[in-house]
Amino acid sequence: MDREERYTYGLTVLNEVDGEAGQRVVASLADVSPELGHQVVAWAFGDMYARPELSPRDRQLVTLGVLTALGGCEIELDVHVNAALNVGLTTTEIAEALLHSAVYAGMPRAINATLVAKKVFAERGLPPVQNLS
Repeated sequence: MDREERYTYGLTVLNEVDGEAGQRVVASLADVSPELGHQVVAWAFGDMYARPELSPRDRQLVTLGVLTALGGCEIELDVHVNAALNVGLTTTEIAEALLHSAVYAGMPRAINATLVAKKVFAERGLPPVQNLS
């Protein structure tokens, strides 16, 4: 595929996974680094997210864990908690993934990520997570 075909394909994948939230991220880059926005769409979604070896659901679990571990990624976590819900993860599964990340990334980062998830759940009118164990 050429550059524009990759972008068009990536935009389709981005819309399926992230919806409007992903579009807002790309739009926010337009006046400062349109090339970065292009790469998010063409490379991250057109090439990486579209690979068949992991399902979109599994890719979101990985993404939530990595963003939590990195720390300081609350904007991206907001987008990807929404994306995780879009691809079929439940609020309980998301909360459990963020809880599990505390073992490897530390409590402060897991707490910050969980508070982002709480905000997203509330915005979407989802009920509170019930502890299962």
